Amino acid sequence: MQFLGNMEAKTDAKGRVFVPACFRKTLQNAGEDYLVLRKDIFQDCLVLYPGSVWEKEIEALRRRLNKWNSDQQQIFRQFVLDAERIEIDASGRILIPKRYLQLVGIDTDVRFLGVDDTFEIWAKEKLEKPLVSPEEFSTKIQELMQ
Repeated sequence: MQFLGNMEAKTDAKGRVFVPACFRKTLQNAGEDYLVLRKDIFQDCLVLYPGSVWEKEIEALRRRLNKWNSDQQQIFRQFVLDAERIEIDASGRILIPKRYLQLVGIDTDVRFLGVDDTFEIWAKEKLEKPLVSPEEFSTKIQELMQ
């Protein structure tokens, strides 16, 4: 399962937004029936995990953490505390709780960004300019791929 694309959308007054049709089709073809919404760890955006991807992420995190270590348990709690199960309605929309919209500064205009096996929702203006300068991007990708 792979999401690819950069599409604009608008949230309504209740926080509902249409998931791009190509993303819905990918989810449907993979038999996914729910998503998990979480604020990204590093960026001011929301990440949507298909249910099976979320389960793999949680399992990978569990394997790395010692449940008998209180600091590591707090990390796990924080990771799941910031997550919420989301359903796509019959019209192809999701309801983003207001607290998540506020966390990442989303008003109305959003941009969906496909990122491998997840997709993100950004405030449109935050993706108006590159996340990394073209010069830095070319240098970093060259270093990474050598």
